[in-house]
Amino acid sequence: MNRKHFLSSLFTTGLSLRTLAASAHHSDTSFRIPQQLKPGDVMGITSPAGYITIEELQPAIEQIQSWGLKVRLGTTIGKRDFSFGGTDQERAQDFQRMLDDPSIKAIMCARGGYGSVRIIDQLNFSKFLIKPKWIIGFSDITVMHCHISSNYKVATVHSKMCNSFPGDWLNAEPVQKETIVSIKDAITGVKMKYTALYHLKNRNGIAEGTLTGGNLKTIETLTGSRSDIKTAGKILFVEDTGEYLYSIDRMFWSLKRTGKLSELKGLIIGGFKIKPDDPGEEFGRTLHDIVWKKVESYKYPVCFDFPVGHQRNNYALKCGVLHRLSVTDSGTELTEV
Repeated sequence: MNRKHFLSSLFTTGLSLRTLAASAHHSDTSFRIPQQLKPGDVMGITSPAGYITIEELQPAIEQIQSWGLKVRLGTTIGKRDFSFGGTDQERAQDFQRMLDDPSIKAIMCARGGYGSVRIIDQLNFSKFLIKPKWIIGFSDITVMHCHISSNYKVATVHSKMCNSFPGDWLNAEPVQKETIVSIKDAITGVKMKYTALYHLKNRNGIAEGTLTGGNLKTIETLTGSRSDIKTAGKILFVEDTGEYLYSIDRMFWSLKRTGKLSELKGLIIGGFKIKPDDPGEEFGRTLHDIVWKKVESYKYPVCFDFPVGHQRNNYALKCGVLHRLSVTDSGTELTEV
């Protein structure tokens, strides 16, 4: 899709310290921001969901090392229990070790798939809270983002994972490189700024709030659980893939009926790869129709086709960090405050 993307070159300044963790900074009074990474710091890679081989990880390892970071592979890398990266116990133990290890400054999930919800209740975040670290990933990793946000108020990074790093960096498309570099920027202190083209179905407006969101289907499945997402006063972004329109409609009704749309500051609709209707079972409504039916009574800004989701232009977003959303006739701009 034809969208512009810009990253600002401004670095975070003036960040104050929390009493619980001297290394954790904050730009929002309610969320703690993990310490930015610097050369020589260690990034752990683990598989809390689907399996991945060491060979498949190689492009990501090389690229992360080129940023001056060290890589530590978890014990789940290369393991396989059918579709999972090891058994539930193995995946939980591996993630726990990385949460507890103070030498690991960030944890990147190797890939999505399915599996995080099977281990989330086994994890103990007490040591993580003493010294928060960046948790990185998207899709199934929405479980982690929502759980950490709702229970611990620590910022995380919604972004591509190791299985999306291009095998040939030099010949990769610019958008592939930009999305990967945006991960580096997010964890090293760069203030993020993104733009999207004007969309006819947008609702103009300006809002400021903490960013939250992720995969819509995953958010729906967490409803009523300890990991349920909290959206009041926030800017919500959602994306999804491989769903029928009627299923997307049902998910947006879930958001509305559970009150998740009523107190938003703004709504961002990312990429939606929609499964074609079965012949004779046409739903008869577009994604834009579905969304507008649920938000027409509210006044906050709404934008479509934002560069986040199961697509190449899937840029890193800092969940739990204060952002400003501006939707105008000139397009959409999302800026970290």
